[in-house]
Amino acid sequence: MAYIKFKELTKYFDFKTETEPKDLPEYVIEYSSNNEKIILGYKNSKDYILFTDKKMVLFDRDVAGLYYKKIHFIPYKSISTGAINFKPGKVEMLLSLDSGYQLHINFINMNHDKKERIKTIFKIMFENKL
Repeated sequence: MAYIKFKELTKYFDFKTETEPKDLPEYVIEYSSNNEKIILGYKNSKDYILFTDKKMVLFDRDVAGLYYKKIHFIPYKSISTGAINFKPGKVEMLLSLDSGYQLHINFINMNHDKKERIKTIFKIMFENKL
């Protein structure tokens, strides 16, 4: 991570396991509204990310030391730029928000079909930005 005057510039996340909406924990689902369609979720050992047709909800939990949970709500319309990078076994989603905050989201253990689902989510993010 890079810092300027102790301010975090970019947050990195690695997600490994795709999770169907019906298999997501209730505390994740409750952050979607009734007029949103849940597309897909991903998890790693401690974090979740939820993609709806209107926003991304990112659960950033830390269990080392003091326990905390930070929940990021990112409406697709607040994403100023984005890039998607396909690598062998991996997809990187690089997002810059209107606030200047940057996210680097990695999806690991990806095969062709899983990469296609990430590509579909990425397209939905920018189609709903308009």
